[in-house]
Amino acid sequence: MNNRTIQPKKLLILAAGELQTAAIITARKMGVYVIAADGSATAPGLALADRAEVFNITDIPTCVRFAVENKIDGVLHICSEVSMLSVGAINDSLGLFGPGLDVARQSTNKGLMRKAFEKAKAPSPYFAIVTDWKEAETFLTHFPEKVVYKPSRNSASRGVTVLNVNSPIQEHQTAFEYALTQSRDQEVVMEEFMEGPEFSVEILCWNNEPHVLTITDKITSGAPHFVELGHTQPTRRSKMEAEQIKEAALQGVKALGIDWSAAHAEIKLTAQDAKIVEIGPRLGGDFITTDLVGLSTGIDMVEGAIRLALGEIPDLVPKHKTQGAAIRFLQQPSKLIESVDGIETAKSMPGVYRCFLDIQPGLVGKELRSSLDRGGYIIALGKDANEAEQHAEDALQKIIIR
Repeated sequence: MNNRTIQPKKLLILAAGELQTAAIITARKMGVYVIAADGSATAPGLALADRAEVFNITDIPTCVRFAVENKIDGVLHICSEVSMLSVGAINDSLGLFGPGLDVARQSTNKGLMRKAFEKAKAPSPYFAIVTDWKEAETFLTHFPEKVVYKPSRNSASRGVTVLNVNSPIQEHQTAFEYALTQSRDQEVVMEEFMEGPEFSVEILCWNNEPHVLTITDKITSGAPHFVELGHTQPTRRSKMEAEQIKEAALQGVKALGIDWSAAHAEIKLTAQDAKIVEIGPRLGGDFITTDLVGLSTGIDMVEGAIRLALGEIPDLVPKHKTQGAAIRFLQQPSKLIESVDGIETAKSMPGVYRCFLDIQPGLVGKELRSSLDRGGYIIALGKDANEAEQHAEDALQKIIIR
C-alpha cells in the first residue's frame, strides 16, 4: 500500500498588497501552497498566505536564490509590473511556465516594447527614446500635433504628460524632467498622441495562442496626465470596432512573445485604426481582472493566471451568465479635507458591489497626477454595461467631500 501523500504545488507570489490578495486567496482555495513575498512587513496579503516572506522583490538575485532554494513550481506577479523582471529571471532559472526574462524586459520597458511592435509591424504610434532634454527637444518637430512624455519603465500613469507640440518650450522641458524622475532606467519615451477612446483587452495565453476574455471601456482624467478614473465591461463598441481592438491586442501579444501568462493590453481606437498603448504579461490592475472580469463574464481570470503559472490549462467556461460590471474612482480635492459624508448611503445604492474610501478628514487631498492619487472606488453591477455604469456613477455622487 502506498502511503505517500501528494504534495501541493508551491506558488511564489511576488507582492502582497491589496491588489495581490485575490491571487493569494484564490490559490489557497485551489489547494496550492502559497508563499507570499513583499518588501513591506505590513503588506495585507502576507497574513493570508501559507508562508510569508519579507525581502526586496525587485532584487533579482535574491528572488532567484529564494525560488531555487524552495523549489517552487510557479511564480506570479499580478496587477503591477514592479517585479516582472524577477518573475522572468525565476522562470528562466527553474525552467518554469510563464514569461522569461527577455519577454519581461521588453514588456516592462516602453522603449523596447515600441521597438518590438515596430519590428513585428503591430499597430503602434511614432515614438522616440531619449535620455536628456536637448535630445528630446530635437525630436519635437517630428510630432504632428501632440506629444506624450512617459517614463520608459513605470506604471499607473506615473510621470505621464501630454502637451501640444506648440506649447511653451519650458512646459515641454518640465514634462520631460517629470517623466525622467519617474523612470526606473533613466530613459523617456516620446510618443505621438493618439486621439480616440481607450480600452483594455483581458487575455490568457497558452501554447502560443492568446484567448480574449473581454474588452474593457476606460475613462481617464484627460490631459495632461490621463489618469484612469473608470472601467466598464463588457465594451459597448460595435462588433466591427471590437474586432479591431482585439486584433491590435493579439498582434501586440504575439510581437512580445507572451505565453503561459495573462496579458493586459491597452488599446486606443483612432480615426484610422486601433493602436497599441502598451501591453503587460500579467493581470491588469485597478480591480479589472481581479474583480470586473469574473463579475461580468463568469470566468475567474485570477484562477486562470494561477493555473498558467503552474503549467495547467485554465477553464474558460463561464460560471454564470454575463452581466455588466463597472468601477469608478473618486477624485479628491487638493485641499484640506474637513469631512466626508454619504459613504453608507453609497454602499446601500442599487447595484453597488463594493465601496472603499482612502481619504479622511484632517488630511490634504492629493493632486491627480497618477493612479496613486485617487481617493477610493465603487464597484457596481447591472444587467448590462450601461446599467452597471449608471449604478456606479449614482453611488459616487452620494459621497460628499468638504
